[in-house]
Amino acid sequence: MISKAGIKLFVAFFLIFGITVQVTGQIAHAGRIVFERKTNLLKRFNDPRMRNFIDEDHKIKLEKFELLYNDTCSVFRPIITDEEEDGMSWLTTKNTYYQFENSNTKMSLLSLIGKEVHIKGEISKRNWTITDNKRTIGNYECRKAIYQKNDSTRIYAWYSLDIAPSVGPEGFSGLPGAILGLATEDGGIIYFAKSVELIEPKKEILTYTQGKNKTYSMQEFKEKIEKDFGSQPWGKNLFNDMFRWL
Repeated sequence: MISKAGIKLFVAFFLIFGITVQVTGQIAHAGRIVFERKTNLLKRFNDPRMRNFIDEDHKIKLEKFELLYNDTCSVFRPIITDEEEDGMSWLTTKNTYYQFENSNTKMSLLSLIGKEVHIKGEISKRNWTITDNKRTIGNYECRKAIYQKNDSTRIYAWYSLDIAPSVGPEGFSGLPGAILGLATEDGGIIYFAKSVELIEPKKEILTYTQGKNKTYSMQEFKEKIEKDFGSQPWGKNLFNDMFRWL
């Protein structure tokens, strides 16, 4: 015969188990995340001529992007609005990234002086340092991680365990959940999720189409940039800007 204490323990066990199942069931495996990107143009451009062109009242440029994903693939792309047709869109880059987990491949569609360059490669592997710092983005608790790209470039990310796929802005991934916040160390470029929809994206949205575009490897593209623009005074800034996230 089971004692009263045993019955209480038995009931407590199933209550705890039930709560665990409920929480686990709320983890998102597919959806759409809308990001706002805030770019400080005065921090982005070091050229004194550009600093004279950009006044204090217009130094912050706001743009929107969307990330659609499921457990096997994702696409991160800009949301083009009427405001982007103001003749100032060239001040920032608007890249698109497709990632396919099953084949470990990535297609990067980089904006280059009004053209789109297609680059094929493996999904980037980054050595993240996960910290104990936490913050809430939307309704999601996020933990801070740090990526030291090189001696002069450090990038911060905030990821949520409540969204399972390892996805994020600008093709960033490799953390135990989706990245809802991404920023350069100086705060010059900041991404923050503004909304999260738990939907199943349509297959065609997550499908990459090459069309007539030539596809480069990353090394081929780097060599092309250096050859075509390396001798120009602004060539180095273009190179650094395009490869800021890569």
